[in-house]
Amino acid sequence: MERGGVRPLVYIVEDDEPIRGELAEVLRRNGFEVAWCDSFDHVADDVLKAAPDVVLLDLTLPVADGQLVCREIRQRSDVPIIVLTSRTTEIDEVMSMTMGADDFVAKPYRARVLVARIGALLRRRGRSDESSVLEHGGVSLDLARSEARAAGGSVELTKNELRILSLLMGRAGTIVSREALMRDLWDSDAFVDDNTLTVNVNRLRRSLEKIGVTNFLVTHRGRGYSVGA
Repeated sequence: MERGGVRPLVYIVEDDEPIRGELAEVLRRNGFEVAWCDSFDHVADDVLKAAPDVVLLDLTLPVADGQLVCREIRQRSDVPIIVLTSRTTEIDEVMSMTMGADDFVAKPYRARVLVARIGALLRRRGRSDESSVLEHGGVSLDLARSEARAAGGSVELTKNELRILSLLMGRAGTIVSREALMRDLWDSDAFVDDNTLTVNVNRLRRSLEKIGVTNFLVTHRGRGYSVGA
């Protein structure tokens, strides 16, 4: 089960050593690379450092409850998470999904079913990644990585820069009003100074200039903004 010649990496968060070893063997036999944590003091940090393709997460852990670990990982990453646990009550399943899990598998698990679910998540993730890149006028915007690319290289964007550019590139060929941009950026009833949008647009322009992209954002006075050809 390779993607682009690279075996997908599954990260196991399981404190029961025999179960962890069994899982690792099942996964290796089915074409996965495997990693796991030996300490449970900083699980989310360890997971993110490994940069896995999928996380298998037990709920009953020695330091922090798995649901809290799930929430912390989800707050910092969109990596697919499968909760694999013997805690099989409805509330455990609901809470796990609420905390950001993508799937919930009860122990004892069936190896074929677990492998199939991992594969399904990877396929969905692959389709999502393919559709998360916008291209226009020589600029590519990777929504998953919050990164703009052009012939001059790449630059990481802030959250607001990403949202502005994604909205403008998603509506290429049209003028997006300042009001629409402000609603998208600050979806609340709180008053936002109109000048705040101008500041954010100018920051985005400077970020794009770092990769040689100039005059890409077009200002239409009294109307809004668009992206140039």
